[in-house]
Amino acid sequence: MRILLVDDEPRIADTLSFGLFENGYNATVAYDGETGYGMFHQQQFDLLVLDINLPGLNGYELCKRVRKENAKIPIIMLTALSTLEDKIEGYDAGADDYIVKPFEFRELMMKIKVLLRRSNNTVQPTGNLLHAGDLIMNADTREVTRAGTPVNLTVKESQLLEFLLRNKNRVISRADIAISVWEIDFETNTNIIDVYINYLRNKIDKPFSEKLIHTQVGLGYILKETK
Repeated sequence: MRILLVDDEPRIADTLSFGLFENGYNATVAYDGETGYGMFHQQQFDLLVLDINLPGLNGYELCKRVRKENAKIPIIMLTALSTLEDKIEGYDAGADDYIVKPFEFRELMMKIKVLLRRSNNTVQPTGNLLHAGDLIMNADTREVTRAGTPVNLTVKESQLLEFLLRNKNRVISRADIAISVWEIDFETNTNIIDVYINYLRNKIDKPFSEKLIHTQVGLGYILKETK
């Protein structure tokens, strides 16, 4: 497995590269965003690890560029920026996961293994359509429509909607969402799950009279199929 690591701190980048090598990964290092973007085009990678505060092209913009060209490659943000707003911006840019420095190397390894396993098991039958009333999602192409109108979603919004659709008419707790969509025990003191539920509501519910996503106070959320 080939990993592109983009970090402007040579000590951190080289240490991580060595650790990845010891764990059986082939890591390529870039110390700025433009170089990393060039390497992305020159070689075939299975996963990207990006710092945010990079000289020239920052990690958010690099992630957006990569995501426009490759919708499926796993991307992890590895950064000292720790606010909820920073995390949301990272996910909106197209990141699959977000790790705050300082961190434990085994946490990075766990997330790399999870994302690579998921990306290697994405082959599904053609026409894998998920429905809830007039909401339709093609799980293969990630295309979403409501009443025939296309709905544009970010990577994380798409993953959250797919999880809700696969569990429609069932109450889903925040813990279930954290484990299944973010694939970790998400911090209990963060409201990022509620933020993303609100993002989905604004895109698939707000423009329509009939609402699909409902809050179950003290329990979580439910996507109810309309009759």
